[in-house]
Amino acid sequence: MKKKILIVEDDVALRQTLAEFLEADSFSVLTAADGEEGVQAAKSGTPDLILLDIVLPKKNGFEAIKEIKKDKKTKDIPIILLTNLGSLSDIEKALSLGATTYLVKGDYQLREIVEKIKDILTLSQK
Repeated sequence: MKKKILIVEDDVALRQTLAEFLEADSFSVLTAADGEEGVQAAKSGTPDLILLDIVLPKKNGFEAIKEIKKDKKTKDIPIILLTNLGSLSDIEKALSLGATTYLVKGDYQLREIVEKIKDILTLSQK
C-alpha cells in the first residue's frame, strides 16, 4: 500500500514540485496551502507523514504541530519541518512541540528530502 504524505507549504511552486517528486517515487500525496488547511487535512486524510513549513498563512507551523499533536487521531504522525528558519531556538521549539526532525530548505535537495521521509517511515513502522 502506498504511503500517504501531507505537504503543508504556501509556496505553490515548491508544493507542486515536492508533490510531483513524491508521487514519482510512488507515494500518495495530499497538499495544503496554509496551516489551517494542513491541520484539517491531517485529521481527515490521516497521512503517514507530514511535511510542514513553519511560516504559513492563517496558522503557522508551530500552531499546526500543537493542534496535530493534541488530537488522538493524529498525534503519532511523524512531522518533518521543512523551513527557511534555521535558528537554534526555532529548531528547539519545533522539536519540543513534537516535530520528528527539522530540515532547512536551502540545505537539502529534493532527493535528500525523499530519503529522509523514507528513513522516518521505516523507523516509525518498527
